Amino acid sequence: MTLTTDKSGTKLTVHLSGELNTMTAPNLTALLDKELGGVKELTLDFAECDYVSSAGLRVLLATFKQMKAAKGTMALANVGENFQDVLKNTGLDAVFGI
Repeated sequence: MTLTTDKSGTKLTVHLSGELNTMTAPNLTALLDKELGGVKELTLDFAECDYVSSAGLRVLLATFKQMKAAKGTMALANVGENFQDVLKNTGLDAVFGI
């Protein structure tokens, strides 16, 4: 997985490329731990993300809770059809506003 960021003031966009799985989820967690200080608007861009495992979903939920506690927002962008189906089947589409 490749992770790139665009940060402007209190807005952060993380672009994910590849698979978000058990092996790569810790990389996303580490990046977010490093970058989230002072961020009020987080966008995770899944345009080039091929797969999201349950480990990836756990990172997304933990980050959502962290942003909510900090009175910030989190959005998922460019979510592919397969990932949309996973979110719907798990009920997480309502959490993430998909």
